[in-house]
Amino acid sequence: MKLSKRGEYGLRALIDIGLARELGRDLLQLNELASNEKIPVKFLEQILIDLKQGGFLESVRGKYGGYRLSRPAKEIIIGQVVRFLDGPLAPIGCVSQTAYERCSCPDEAHCGLRMLMLDVRNAIAAILDRYTLADVVEVTLRKMRRDNILLPFAVNPRARGSQGKTESATKRAAVSETGLGEFLYREGI
Repeated sequence: MKLSKRGEYGLRALIDIGLARELGRDLLQLNELASNEKIPVKFLEQILIDLKQGGFLESVRGKYGGYRLSRPAKEIIIGQVVRFLDGPLAPIGCVSQTAYERCSCPDEAHCGLRMLMLDVRNAIAAILDRYTLADVVEVTLRKMRRDNILLPFAVNPRARGSQGKTESATKRAAVSETGLGEFLYREGI
């Protein structure tokens, strides 16, 4: 599985919209999202329309309109988004649960390559299906606050960023440089 630009941009946009929601902003405009993530506006617009059709986003028309999550971030599973935007997680068709294709090997049941790729698919699916958008947003905010980074989309970015100072030293240092998985494991999320 390789995440396409479409998948990458879609996930980055969803994370930004989730961050904005967590920081008290319900809507983000297309141009603001594109500018923050340095994504071409027309390409991002098509991705957001697809995410809306997939039930992940809602849009509000008008001068002050924009995009927002269609349901709580804790109900949006990252694996579902990746499958929606990029298709099956399986590296080869004969191990896919959603798009199975018979392979060309003479004995699929005893094919060593198939068994290996099944383990690869299962590992990828286990990780992507374990985390929700809320998990990713929470870790992102904690790390930004720990590093005293200006928070994007906050009404008062400095004030919001300083909220992390009230957390215990353990919490502030909990997001390691090794990434989301280790942090969530340590936190028991």
